[in-house]
Amino acid sequence: MGRFALPSLGLLGLLLATGCSTWANEPGQLDDAALAAYAAKSFDKQAMMGQTVELGRNRGVPVVAWFPCSDVCPQYTVRIIHYRVPEGSDCAAAGGVEKTVAVPVAIAVLPRTFCVPKVLVESGAYYTR
Repeated sequence: MGRFALPSLGLLGLLLATGCSTWANEPGQLDDAALAAYAAKSFDKQAMMGQTVELGRNRGVPVVAWFPCSDVCPQYTVRIIHYRVPEGSDCAAAGGVEKTVAVPVAIAVLPRTFCVPKVLVESGAYYTR
């Protein structure tokens, strides 16, 4: 073995031992208050750009926070919190409201419609620039 093999294996073992249990867990249930609290928090644009975070389930429907960015990153990173409903599913039946927002793409933005949890609609907290 090379001189870096054993330390590398040790680091890999440490990462697996400390992280495996959390990687295997699915996100839990989110009530409206927890979802609103998450949406009210600021986020680190550089750390989150390009990420999609599974937040859990609200009213039985998966909720994600998506952080797209385009040509001027991380400054133009936005956060879009929405239900992940199957294609062709009824947003209202899932407990959401369809909202169209500007999503950064290349040097422009394009409108895209998302199914947003009702609790975030009035405050507009589902879309953060």
